[in-house]
Amino acid sequence: MISANSSTPQGISIVVPVYNSEGSLGALIDRLEAVLEKTGEPFEAILVNDGSRDRSWQVINELVERYPWVRGINLMRNYGQHNALLCGIRQVQYGTFVTIDDDLQNPPEEIPTLLAKLDEGFDVVYGTPQQEQHGLWRDLASQITKMALQTAMGVDVARKVSAFRAVRTQVREAFTTYRSPFVSIDVLLTWGTSRFAALTVRHESRTIGVSNYTFMKLVMHALNMMTGFSVKPLQVASLVGFGFTLFGVGILLYVVVRYFVRGGSVPGFPFLASVIAIFSGVQLFALGIIGEYLARMHFRMMDRPAYTVREKAEQETMNDECKMMNAAR
Repeated sequence: MISANSSTPQGISIVVPVYNSEGSLGALIDRLEAVLEKTGEPFEAILVNDGSRDRSWQVINELVERYPWVRGINLMRNYGQHNALLCGIRQVQYGTFVTIDDDLQNPPEEIPTLLAKLDEGFDVVYGTPQQEQHGLWRDLASQITKMALQTAMGVDVARKVSAFRAVRTQVREAFTTYRSPFVSIDVLLTWGTSRFAALTVRHESRTIGVSNYTFMKLVMHALNMMTGFSVKPLQVASLVGFGFTLFGVGILLYVVVRYFVRGGSVPGFPFLASVIAIFSGVQLFALGIIGEYLARMHFRMMDRPAYTVREKAEQETMNDECKMMNAAR
């Protein structure tokens, strides 16, 4: 495997956002070790605790003591999966990194398949599930999110994205200075490359714990992506406004023609009230979209960070050169 950047040593980094997953972390690390040792490459795992309410951080500390290649980062509070991923990606020390969920639904045994596809000349490879093992509402929300991604990313592979990704570390240079609290890793990756690919991989059912993503959380994430990384909603609002303007002109012409042909006005208050209600609704809809954009500008002007680190955990035997590289980032 060729290193993506001459300043980044050859190897594989695994980034795992952790939230209330004390029961699955041990099994995940064991399976990762078995897979990564076969690659013959140096490797590490970065576990980012995103404000878990269970013993996840204690388990991470235990894993750090047991495995010298495991590092832990504890965030001050729960910032969200993508914010935690951004934190972990910025700490990666090897030329390739893989993002994977903490619930074992993404089989670590599929990592070599993603890496092999990456070596064909791509910068980002997604592991698309053969069949997602979620409920009806979660699957529906996932489809809504992917439709929003299609709008924000503007690439064909957007409908095949997943949390299981293999990425050349060089791509992160495109968003090293990004500080907004609204984070979408998939959109940020499009800032650095257009070489995307997707492979079908196994997706296992969850056997430990419950999903932390609800239907409403996924819908809100989709809304944040559309208004945070795309101007498409503003364009839709403009088209809707233009359409109803033409509708209003048509009604005016109808009233004028009727007056000259029949010599009377159009009777009926309900008709007039309905037209006024339609136009008022369109105006409020457009103002709401503009308000969403203004709110995001407001938060960015506040320089609110995407995440804040409380503490880190790593063994003292970690390579000093890699420590210096991480400190520089």
